[in-house]
Amino acid sequence: MLARQRQEVILDEVRTTGGARVSELVERLGVSDMTVRRDIEVLAGQGLVTRVHGGATVTGSSVDEPGFAAKSGLHTAAKQAIAAAAASLVEPGASVALSAGTTTHAVATALLAVPGLTVVTNSLRVAEVMHDAGHPSVVLTGGERTPSDALVGPIAVEALRRLHVDWLLMGVHGMDAEAGFTTPNLVEAETNRALVACARRVAVVADNSKWGVVGLSTIATLSEVDVVVSDTGLGADARSILESSCGRLVLAA
Repeated sequence: MLARQRQEVILDEVRTTGGARVSELVERLGVSDMTVRRDIEVLAGQGLVTRVHGGATVTGSSVDEPGFAAKSGLHTAAKQAIAAAAASLVEPGASVALSAGTTTHAVATALLAVPGLTVVTNSLRVAEVMHDAGHPSVVLTGGERTPSDALVGPIAVEALRRLHVDWLLMGVHGMDAEAGFTTPNLVEAETNRALVACARRVAVVADNSKWGVVGLSTIATLSEVDVVVSDTGLGADARSILESSCGRLVLAA
């Protein structure tokens, strides 16, 4: 297969699913890891995809919002490590709010090992994890469903205004020195701000690929967050900024 043909296959996969992993493309195309990475680099240079750790995603604007399925296969090892580190922050018997997203979905699974939790969430996927495990104490808000399977809007915000939790573990679309923690969805941003307001402590869970990404709406500034849990792939500049701006930075191996 010629390079142009391979690149068309890669581009089609990224546009169809929102992202593609190098390992999957190697198997599909029958070429080496290095060849796939070179093809992705060519496409990224043309502005057709965005190169990320382990693969490629759609090149989009601040309002683009990939669905849950498109993001779930990206950075899986980092998300699992982040989930374990985030769960270790939570004390047995605590009340915990979880926002929607693929990283918080992994966190939900990790939290099953912490006894006595009360879980508040606007994520259908998180609620499903808890339900399937027979978790007895789950509060699911209502609202309109987003591509990330979040329930957002005035109903969710009103429900959250009446709640008070020990921890919020929140996923984000992007984190940036100036813009803070952001999302491309205006209504989801409002709902996430309500989650922040109802929590005594806020931890953002986000892998290194989220650094420098800016969504349309800011959820919180860096200084409004108590802990950021990321992975060791986070660059030195990002580490320095987060360590000086947030309460604490935890890097999961």
